[in-house]
Amino acid sequence: MHKIQKTFLLLIILMAMLACTIFVGGPEIPNQPIPVSAEAMTAMHDEIKAAVAAGTISGVITLRITEIQLTSYLALKFSTDESPMFTEPQVYLRDGQMRIYGKVKRGALLANVGIIIEVGLDENGAPKLQLVSADFGPLKAPDGLNSAMTAIIEEAYTGSLGPVATGLRIESITIADGVLTIVGRVY
Repeated sequence: MHKIQKTFLLLIILMAMLACTIFVGGPEIPNQPIPVSAEAMTAMHDEIKAAVAAGTISGVITLRITEIQLTSYLALKFSTDESPMFTEPQVYLRDGQMRIYGKVKRGALLANVGIIIEVGLDENGAPKLQLVSADFGPLKAPDGLNSAMTAIIEEAYTGSLGPVATGLRIESITIADGVLTIVGRVY
């Protein structure tokens, strides 16, 4: 009976381990988490409206988007997606790069995700993303990662600026000190 109890206990422990999520590594996520808030989304929409209104008068639109606003946007976007690319997004805007971190779960495996993107302009003045690196730990990066990230940014760009986006030529995009700054000219 003693041997049966040990086997049963070992079986319970093994089943409990299998039922749990196993963290398998990935890039280290910065220690300073960026908060997600509905207020940041509202502020971003208000700032976009103000920039567009000012642009109709001056002909120049200057838009500044913060890490909190982008993080909140991605968190909201991924929360409505049935199978998001990853969860718990954190967007850091530093040194000319957009660094996006999060978590991905595949089965019982959980890994940190790190994506580094450089944002610039194409020859038509539209936002252009260059995937610098994508680290999904030991898990395979999703197919079409670059096109999916481009689609999310384009959706944010056209959806936020609305009809004025078709009459806007972006002149510069800079990323520094936690802010993405877009300067464009209305034509």
